[in-house]
Amino acid sequence: MDQASGLRRMRQNNRVKVVAVTGGKGGVGKSNVTLNVAVAMAAQGKRVLVLDADLGLANIDVMLGLRVRRNLSHVLSGECTLDEVIVEGPHGLMIIPATSGTQSMVELSAAEHAGLIRAFSELKTPVDVLLVDTAAGISDMVLSFARAAQDIMVVVCDEPTSITDAYALMKLLTREYGVFRFKVVANMVRSLREGQELFSKLTRVTDRFLDASLELVACIPYDNNVRQAVRKQKVIVDAFPKSPAALAFRALANKVASWPTPNQPGGHLEFFIETLLQKQPVMQEEIRE
Repeated sequence: MDQASGLRRMRQNNRVKVVAVTGGKGGVGKSNVTLNVAVAMAAQGKRVLVLDADLGLANIDVMLGLRVRRNLSHVLSGECTLDEVIVEGPHGLMIIPATSGTQSMVELSAAEHAGLIRAFSELKTPVDVLLVDTAAGISDMVLSFARAAQDIMVVVCDEPTSITDAYALMKLLTREYGVFRFKVVANMVRSLREGQELFSKLTRVTDRFLDASLELVACIPYDNNVRQAVRKQKVIVDAFPKSPAALAFRALANKVASWPTPNQPGGHLEFFIETLLQKQPVMQEEIRE
């Protein structure tokens, strides 16, 4: 692909840390983790961009109470550029909103894939960190976003279905795409010990069946203030900055900020989107083994 192969040459000095936040199961607090980490990093002066990668059921803008006039669908239709759909959140956080209730965004055509590549290659807004909030499940698009990122944060909670789905996601990424490193966030746990035990439950399965390396990077405590913040359409790090969950999110943001940004082409936004859109077959039946 002449277009794709030339993307890396466009901004060789623009190294961007790309982190995918995923989890397999819905309802584990993945978007909440994404936004709180993003806002905490933006408050530290980082140029943070959040891509709402739930292309059919977007909710990042709703969670922050932002009014969005245009989204990714308008970029793909040629109505505007990617820079023009970016909306500003707390502390200068930048957000690329997706659309909600649109099936066509879930099944992009080849031309729309090329349009998305072109949109990212032409992005003029400077970015230090790109956080990708994936959809729930293990669809091809979720797997593609995860494998294109430099770091993958897998959000789990202490439910059997959450552990099972997180394992299924990592199994596909390991066996089909050669992804072997995962950073685990134990969310909504009652104590540090519960978070560590949850991580142990997950590693007992992965150590036995997968050639994968898991790292527990955060235990986010269950905190009633999270629900209150969501109702206010704010993140807890702003609404209740001294609450236990807010302190944990800020600590996680500090960790993410400390992860190295690669020098190789994988640190470029263009490489991210180019890798993202390289179609590879996924053997869904592997899950049932």
